Amino acid sequence: MDEDRASMRSANTHNPLTSAANNALWSLQGNSPGHPVNGSPAAIPQNIFANPAIQPSSVINLSNSSDVVIGPMTQYQGPVTIYQYMDATVEARSTQAGGGINQNTSNVNTSVFQKLSTSSKLLLLLIVVVIIVAVVIIYIQIQQNNKQQPGPIVFGNTYEHGTFPNLGNGHLVIDREQWGASELSKTLTVPLKHPIPYVIITHIGVQSKPCETVYKCSIKMRTIQDSAIAEKNLPDIQANFYVGDDGNIYVGRGWDYANTYANDTLAVTFMGDYGRYEPSQKQLEAAQYLLSYAIANKYIELGYKLVAQNQTKVSKSPGANVYRQIKKWPHFYPCGIGDNPRCGVELNMPDVWDGKM
Repeated sequence: MDEDRASMRSANTHNPLTSAANNALWSLQGNSPGHPVNGSPAAIPQNIFANPAIQPSSVINLSNSSDVVIGPMTQYQGPVTIYQYMDATVEARSTQAGGGINQNTSNVNTSVFQKLSTSSKLLLLLIVVVIIVAVVIIYIQIQQNNKQQPGPIVFGNTYEHGTFPNLGNGHLVIDREQWGASELSKTLTVPLKHPIPYVIITHIGVQSKPCETVYKCSIKMRTIQDSAIAEKNLPDIQANFYVGDDGNIYVGRGWDYANTYANDTLAVTFMGDYGRYEPSQKQLEAAQYLLSYAIANKYIELGYKLVAQNQTKVSKSPGANVYRQIKKWPHFYPCGIGDNPRCGVELNMPDVWDGKM
């Protein structure tokens, strides 16, 4: 017994216990401190200290013992009831703190969403405004182009009403406004008396290439007019009408004013150099339809005389290729050819057909 107590005191030196705890330990062993403990020594497992969770701060060697408890211990004699109380103040504060954090996070998320939503709305509004402005600009541009472009071709029977008459077989009359006549032209002063006794055929010459579309022929008409006004000091373009290779008639001085070739003639000019190029069939046909229209509307005499410019003066106009064709037309008048008198003598016309107006 003395050895056991000495051993326990030695153990208490490493892990001291209170006197009450020491007595409790002995009581848990089921023996009084004054009686020896019988038993075989307990074997200590070899791997007990291999577990890192079980690392003792001191070592206690026990032998011939049972029901050993090492460490503080509380003993209650009789029934025990345990009550657990929560601190409501602490819990409320924890709840409030947690709720506050969640609320702030929610507010931040809501604020970010609102900002993103506002930015998206502004971007959408900007896109809509840009589209509307673009549509308005395009609409205005289209309206301006429609005002600047020539009006639609309207088929009719009367030239006086400002329409494009269909002279026959699709041959149209393109008015001055349609091909873009210059505003610099002066007012013509020499009237052309109806019905007109002569029709004179000319060409542009000077290696001029025939025009095959309304667009190209309109450009050529403006070029001819600019040359007549700027270079030749004429009040306007020279001839009364021009025939394009596209088969259409382009208005020059028209029906009511004299041309620059002779005061009592209707001048019809083929647009091109027909010493080099052949006139197209539709171009020749358009000229004949124009003359038929003039007869029907009494602009020229029923028995008018058709002559070429080279029959009135030394000239290559209207070109050998056109001249060869018009000689086959029924109203061709062979004045100045062979023994025939010069053109215009029988009508008391001037010897030289070079009227200035």
